[in-house]
Amino acid sequence: MATLGDIGMSALINILGAFAFLLAFALLRIQPLNDRVYFTKWYIEGQRSSPSRRGDGLVGRFVNLNYRTYLTFLNWMPQALQMKEPQIIEHAGLDSAVFLRIYRLGLKIFGPIAIVAAIVLFPVNASGGTLFFLQHDLVVNNIDKLSISNIHPKSNKHPAQFTVLVRNVPRDPNRSISETVDNFFQRNHPDYYLCHQSVYKAKKFAKLVKKRIKLQNQLNYNQLKFERNPKKRPTRKKGFLGLWGERVDSIDYFEQQIKDLDEQVKIEREKVMKDPKAVTRAAFVSFKTRWGAAVCAQTQQSKNPTLWLTYWAPEPRDIYWKNLGIPFVSLSIRKLIISVAMFGLIFFYFIPVAFVQSLANIEGLSKALPFLRPILDRKLVKSFLQGFVPGLALKIFLLLLPSILMVMSKIEGHVAVSVLEQKTAAKYYYFMLVNVFLGSIATGTAFQQLNAFLHQSATEIPRNIGVSIPMKASFFITYIMIDGWAGIAGEILRLKPLAFFHLKRMFLVKTERDLEKAMRPKGVDFPETLPSLQLYFLLGIVYMAVTPILLPFILVFFAFAYFVYRHQVINVYNQKYESAAAFWPHVHNRIIASLVVSQLLLMGLLSTKKATNSTPLLVVLPILTLTFHKYCKHRFEPAFRNDPLEESMSKDLEDGATELDGEFKSQLMDAYLHPIFHNIEGVEDEIRIEKN
Repeated sequence: MATLGDIGMSALINILGAFAFLLAFALLRIQPLNDRVYFTKWYIEGQRSSPSRRGDGLVGRFVNLNYRTYLTFLNWMPQALQMKEPQIIEHAGLDSAVFLRIYRLGLKIFGPIAIVAAIVLFPVNASGGTLFFLQHDLVVNNIDKLSISNIHPKSNKHPAQFTVLVRNVPRDPNRSISETVDNFFQRNHPDYYLCHQSVYKAKKFAKLVKKRIKLQNQLNYNQLKFERNPKKRPTRKKGFLGLWGERVDSIDYFEQQIKDLDEQVKIEREKVMKDPKAVTRAAFVSFKTRWGAAVCAQTQQSKNPTLWLTYWAPEPRDIYWKNLGIPFVSLSIRKLIISVAMFGLIFFYFIPVAFVQSLANIEGLSKALPFLRPILDRKLVKSFLQGFVPGLALKIFLLLLPSILMVMSKIEGHVAVSVLEQKTAAKYYYFMLVNVFLGSIATGTAFQQLNAFLHQSATEIPRNIGVSIPMKASFFITYIMIDGWAGIAGEILRLKPLAFFHLKRMFLVKTERDLEKAMRPKGVDFPETLPSLQLYFLLGIVYMAVTPILLPFILVFFAFAYFVYRHQVINVYNQKYESAAAFWPHVHNRIIASLVVSQLLLMGLLSTKKATNSTPLLVVLPILTLTFHKYCKHRFEPAFRNDPLEESMSKDLEDGATELDGEFKSQLMDAYLHPIFHNIEGVEDEIRIEKN
């Protein structure tokens, strides 16, 4: 296992790596060429334009020649703290503000605990001396002597507020789906029903629309070239990608291509509008008041509980359109298949986790495989393998996992992007709980204490497990430094988006639309970030009373990540949707679960210390924790699941009228129209006529 020297080497490597990332970030962020990458959010909002360095000539357009700006290395940190939380909510949304609060919560929890641990637990653990007398049968080091193992035994208007998603609309042989929806809600919600928007299956139409957008972009580019040089008309070859064939005028060529494609779009559009099979058994139903929408979303609409299923509609940007047409019956089958696949994936990953643990526990491995001892006993090799490689190897094994889990969540059939990300985050968290936390402890214990297990009686096994669990702190410390220190520094550098932006700008960007598309950033990566954050809560809570030396590393992570993500939320991230912090109940539940795991683990450890008097008293801790959790669940969680009728009516009354104004009514009617129909002029009017 890793010693203090190994941890020191790992810390040095990761600190130098993080410093290198920050230095690179400090240099790259002030270059005019990279301005759109590191301040993307302000460009999207139209509050920033490309910096000009006219006085510095051609070089100044790409390189910052003002030497004073190079001296402000860390000025992004105080700048990140200047914006207050209400401004962040307005600027980046509630999801981003609550996400940042989680890091502050980590600092508030582990800061005081670290102080108590330093004053009380470190001296008590270090003075125990138990492990000094066990070194003949257990693998221990100086870090373990600081753990418990060394203790002696004994109200703005938003369309989503007025709209409900209806699924599993029954088929009527005498009516279309649209007519069926309209008839049902006019009969059952006559006072509040406003309109509905059918959901179409139009894959071919979508492909034609995308093709037309590309052709229009090519036309715009060639027209721009001609405007810059009116003496020369741009030309191209008619063959594939313009590589061969007859040479023609580019502007005339693309105008004709668009004209021909418009005919295909018109034909396909009429086919979609007239084909009953193109309309799915789902619709977005809008109401005149929030109260009417709340009543519909939170009540059963039919005596058949499998028909006319109603849910609060996600906001328009949050919809995952591909899953809206999935039949209701197949959803349960899909979820069952994904559950089985998830179970197999978790246990498949035990193989790489076991391999990583073999690197982390060289002493145990060298005892089991003596022929490797000459190589493993070299000090530099040993320090590098134990202090740096295990955490890096585990991080590499986990790189593709979020993408795989996102695909699995999409197959399950969820209709909101926010729900897809929450389900992916849940899968990732369970994966990390089983493989990274429990798997690391189990496989690490097996390798680490293999000799003790083989040569001691069965009655000694519980003691060995109780002692060896705290010993995994050294592995988790290296993982925190790799993922939580260097990884967060890499997040602010944005090396991958930076490289892709310049590659696209070099080879693909031809118009201003292309430039906006090339710099388009993602929002906070909730499917990967939240599970990692919850794992750090788990590690901190579990080890705070067991091996408290891990706490400073956790604190550095929370403080550093808070600064970095605050900077990114303000300057870079552009959240695609707003879910009103729907992820918070999941974070709260897993923090509570971490507390229970910590308490159960502590009871098990103290039982190995023969603390028969104190152990029964600890039984009350999980009971109190679960009681508190139950109170929070009943008191606060419904606010995240339902919209109280009282609140809905109050908001309606605040608007000053029960009827919607004409402008918002028009906006509401078009809000849930599929994005592809917004890209072709005239389509919206035809669909509005069809749905009314």
